Amino acid sequence: MSVAKKPTADRSVAAVASVAPADSARAIATIALAFANDPMMRWSFADPARYMTVVPDFLRAFGGDCFEQGTADQVGDFSAAALWLPPGFAPDGETMGAIIQANMPAERMQDGGGLMEQMERFHPKEPHWYLPLIGTDPVHQGKGFGSALLEHAMNRCDRDGKPAYLESSKPANVPLYERFGFKVMGTIQSGSSPPLTPMLRPAR
Repeated sequence: MSVAKKPTADRSVAAVASVAPADSARAIATIALAFANDPMMRWSFADPARYMTVVPDFLRAFGGDCFEQGTADQVGDFSAAALWLPPGFAPDGETMGAIIQANMPAERMQDGGGLMEQMERFHPKEPHWYLPLIGTDPVHQGKGFGSALLEHAMNRCDRDGKPAYLESSKPANVPLYERFGFKVMGTIQSGSSPPLTPMLRPAR
């Protein structure tokens, strides 16, 4: 079966650049804005004030050592950012768990635990690139920044000869990932939670 040609980002979009550790707060701020209406993030952190307070630390933990590894990317002067974890690296699960434990609505904790168990089952065991987070500042959506970030990252994965994995928290984003070669593996959902769509792009 043929694979759809990768979309090409608008050539007016600035080149993708690695995020230096000193600029990590700018990337985190962009992603926090992008996820302010994300179904899963707001199910987990429903109170707006609490979201603004704790989510930056949660996102940083989710991105693990991406800044130190040079695998966090930005485009358009931090109009959009993506946090990638290379093979052998993982999110800071201990910090993420502590933040969830302290801030998720109590009635959702059991369903949250079910989500984590399912995420672990779908997560590839072979060496792979993992995309915990990608997002565009809402005022810059529709300018091709997300496609530019994905094209840059897929080239990196292909040079490395490794698969790539993500969980899409917005069903509307699934077709974009499919255009870059990701395939839906199933659905992750627990109790009252919104669905997550695990997606794998085989090595090339």
